[in-house]
Amino acid sequence: MHIDDGTVLRSFRPHVLRQPFQVALRFAIVTNMSTRRISGSGGVAGKLAGEIRAIHRILKLRVREHGGGKELTPSQISVLVRLEKVGAATMSSLARAECMRPQSMTELTAPLLESGLLSRSPDPDDGRQTLISLTPKCVKWIQQGREASHDWLMTTISQKLTRQEQVRLFESLKLLRRLVEE
Repeated sequence: MHIDDGTVLRSFRPHVLRQPFQVALRFAIVTNMSTRRISGSGGVAGKLAGEIRAIHRILKLRVREHGGGKELTPSQISVLVRLEKVGAATMSSLARAECMRPQSMTELTAPLLESGLLSRSPDPDDGRQTLISLTPKCVKWIQQGREASHDWLMTTISQKLTRQEQVRLFESLKLLRRLVEE
């Protein structure tokens, strides 16, 4: 497929996509960017930004598939990650942090409480409040999920990339790290 400036796009593979809006992102992936003429808004930086976003989204979905988080919603995963980072929190503080109403947070966390991933305990500073925290079962589940996704990614890199490509990927990660450094 060609776009107006003559740049060749990779073939579209709808069976690989998980959500409809990814179709537009997948069309933006340019083959061999270093040897093709790139024009339009943003130039090379604009194309790179689109490519990085698209790859990030797809990689995130693949890692989640292999990490054991398939049965949870993204909002539930976000709550678990937040509790892992900050520790126990009240339902209202979780709701504020996740930009939702406390009633919605209650609905969101109910299945997590029922499945034993979260627990409730009285707030030692304010007896009227209840703290929500991760259970040991949840901590173990998170760790196992991270190990599984790490193993999948390591295996995929080993199987799909040559040694030279792995080195090039490692070098390009240094550039990406520079983008996010403050």
